[in-house]
Amino acid sequence: MWQMVCWREEKTMEWMQQSAAGFTECLASPSPVPGGGGASALVGAIGIALGDMVGELTVGKKRYADSEERIKQLMQRAQELRIRLLECAEKDAQVFEPLSKAYKIPREDPQRAAVLERCLRAAAAVPLEIFDLCREAIDVEKEFAEKGSAMVISDAATGIALCCAAMQGAAVNVKVNTRLMKDREWAEKLDSHIDQELKRYTERAEWTYKEVYRRLSDG
Repeated sequence: MWQMVCWREEKTMEWMQQSAAGFTECLASPSPVPGGGGASALVGAIGIALGDMVGELTVGKKRYADSEERIKQLMQRAQELRIRLLECAEKDAQVFEPLSKAYKIPREDPQRAAVLERCLRAAAAVPLEIFDLCREAIDVEKEFAEKGSAMVISDAATGIALCCAAMQGAAVNVKVNTRLMKDREWAEKLDSHIDQELKRYTERAEWTYKEVYRRLSDG
């Protein structure tokens, strides 16, 4: 039976070794991690894994021979994205510990502001990485939807919907850190990147999802 070992100050959980039941049990607990960032990374990994599955069920079929080499390239990239997203789930937990400790530094300590700023940057960096990985995953999923087997096109649509949700989750987890940064120039630079790309990639993912939905509805 799986035994829950959620986050403690002295140690983060090895997220990649946990079962889905274990991860979600921790997610539902009072433990501060895993939280939105780790959950977003896991959802993104699941989403891009579905795209990889579409590729696996497309290669070798004569009907898709013209796209086979490109599908293989997409599969390779999908595997890399999945691994990196799973790594980000663990990294997101790791950067929370120093930030949590920074908040506990007495306000009269002259080093508090600098330490907190440094920890906020580190805490924003991981969901930003998740955000950017999910943007690339959406591009990969879009091609799977366009070039993959029609028998599993619903899986490509599901994958792109999950990657979009993961991107959106990562975006707010960047924002929750940038809003507290004293270096407003840096914070606004990150916010601008998030704002622009979130709109662009949400529209791209939604268009692809709706196109697949239309194709399935039309028969």
